Amino acid sequence: RPGQRTPLWQQRLKAQSLLQVARRYPQFPIVLETYRECLQDVFDLPALRGILTGIQTRELDLVEVETASASPFASSLLFDYVATYMYEDDTPPEERRAQALSLDRGLLRELMGIEELRELLDLGAIEQVESSLLLPPRNADELHDLLRRAGPLVEGEYDRGFAETLLRERRAIRLRLGEVEPLAAVEDAGLVRDAFGAVPPGGLPNVFLEPVPDALAGVVRRYARTHGSFTTAAVAGRFGLEPGIVEVELEGLEREEKLVRGELRPGGTEREWCDPDVLRRIRRATLAVLRREVEPAEQAALGRFLPAWHGIGRRQTLREALIPLQGLALPVSLWESDVLPRRVPVYRPADLDALCASGDMVWIGAGLDRVAVYFREDAALLGPPTAEVSPEGAAHVAIRAALGQGALFWADLLSRAELDPADALAALWDLVWAGEATNDSWAPLRASRRYDAPRPERYRRRFLRSRAHAPSPTQGRWAVSGSLFPERPDRRALAELLLERQGIVTRDGVRGEGIKGGYGAVYAELRALETLGVCRRGYFVEGLGGAQFALPGAVERLRELRTEARAVDERDALVLAAADPAQPYGAAVPWPRRAGARAARVAGAWVVLLDGEAVLFVERGGRSLVPLREPDPEWLRPALAALVAHVRSGGAKRLAVERFDGVPVVESEAMSLLVESGFLAGPRRAVLRP
Repeated sequence: RPGQRTPLWQQRLKAQSLLQVARRYPQFPIVLETYRECLQDVFDLPALRGILTGIQTRELDLVEVETASASPFASSLLFDYVATYMYEDDTPPEERRAQALSLDRGLLRELMGIEELRELLDLGAIEQVESSLLLPPRNADELHDLLRRAGPLVEGEYDRGFAETLLRERRAIRLRLGEVEPLAAVEDAGLVRDAFGAVPPGGLPNVFLEPVPDALAGVVRRYARTHGSFTTAAVAGRFGLEPGIVEVELEGLEREEKLVRGELRPGGTEREWCDPDVLRRIRRATLAVLRREVEPAEQAALGRFLPAWHGIGRRQTLREALIPLQGLALPVSLWESDVLPRRVPVYRPADLDALCASGDMVWIGAGLDRVAVYFREDAALLGPPTAEVSPEGAAHVAIRAALGQGALFWADLLSRAELDPADALAALWDLVWAGEATNDSWAPLRASRRYDAPRPERYRRRFLRSRAHAPSPTQGRWAVSGSLFPERPDRRALAELLLERQGIVTRDGVRGEGIKGGYGAVYAELRALETLGVCRRGYFVEGLGGAQFALPGAVERLRELRTEARAVDERDALVLAAADPAQPYGAAVPWPRRAGARAARVAGAWVVLLDGEAVLFVERGGRSLVPLREPDPEWLRPALAALVAHVRSGGAKRLAVERFDGVPVVESEAMSLLVESGFLAGPRRAVLRP
């Protein structure tokens, strides 16, 4: 509005939208003028060149200084840099490279006089174009055509048998240029004589020996048309010439616009030459590669990405593993049986107890036999998990009143609440699953019989050592958890945590975690984070909806893991708990559809992922194996091998498989594969022990 200031973030969004429209027109004057102004008017390149020359000639000395704060000159540079590149990382690298390649390079070269594409061109695309330019001949006639088109060929670029045929038929001649003996077409005898001073064999028709003007330039031109980017030294070494002589010819072709020069090959250290038509083909091939990269990945790629994002199999500390898992309600048994051991290679329950006892971490009940963990400083930001309805019995009221006065040990709690131990313990665990009570130790959660209160033993000696047995459900100090959480949690913090935990946040992924309010509760905050440049919105994984938000690093990692198809026996197999947050199926990604297949994210069940695709489901208790695709020994062997390795590494006490794909395992065709993988055959089941 005229006369009113527009917020900077709003100006940026409007400018970004206008730029998206302008990018459709490669010759848009304002875009080209912006490049010219930045690269010529804003940057003082002559002064920079002078400084670098002074350092090289030792007229200037470079001195490293560390100061507590930046100097006034350095501060201005720092502020300008931050202001310029604050939103530089909003776009993943593939999109940035594709946008840069879409610019009219010819007009930019006219403005700047340079061609620098080293960071934009794809090495695989260059090699693909080079191989298509110099296809191996399939017979002597095709070799002759290649010699006419590409010029002299050196040993290794042609078939010796085809060459001998052409030499016998006097359709080709062999030259001697220093230490190399290239093969040339007989029609080019005059060309190679004038270019290299080579003496052609006698008896050739005069029409092949006529003088050829600019012969060396013609040979170089042919070489350029059938090769990708090349250096002066490469051409000089190929034909045994001095680099200075070749450089003169190359510069002449550049002036005639028959060659372009620039930094073209990724990983190169000097400027190269290239035929303009070949460079255009390389650009088109690179754009095709980049456009495939920015296409949404298949859902199996998410199955490869998420375990890697969670650090499965990577060395982490317990604290590092727990930070992204905060606020996530999981079955109690799953935390120490699967989730933490898969993330912390040498996991010890004592470390978790120490973290709880220190007060840094707290666990909160989230429904029957489910708990969420929080670091104390983050609990106020994230809010409590979804839990059961608050109980209102007389025992519950008494325990609330007792714990409201401060943390208590079990004996003190009984004394203050004046309750029968059995009633008090049942009421206490009701409050735990409702998220109202917690403990400074993980030990009560490990107790196998949580509702059996310890009673006075009337007829046994009081101080028997046998009293120190299994973990007690009353161990540790009990306290109320209400003071940890404010009335309104910070939705922004929850959105940031989801990005850190999932990497790529989708509607179904949020719904699968059971967050209050679902996707709508964090969508506005995710959009705000996109505006701030923290995350990016896009269509990254196919079939999961258009409103996907991801961290820039997550997008890059997803695309790195989207590899070409590999043989089944070469694919990576991974066994994860079905309810593990690193396992996307049943949450962010639907289970594979197959008639009769039953799979669910329940505690005690496992999923075998083969290159990110869910192929085998192990039901709770391990008595049934459910293939999630049509059974085939080709994929069953690596899947069963991974399952056997998981059990033998301590992932389970044993497996006793009684059914496979809904039929008795002893009657199924998979029985032989199970025995082959390491199971022991029984009369009714296949048994696997560590």
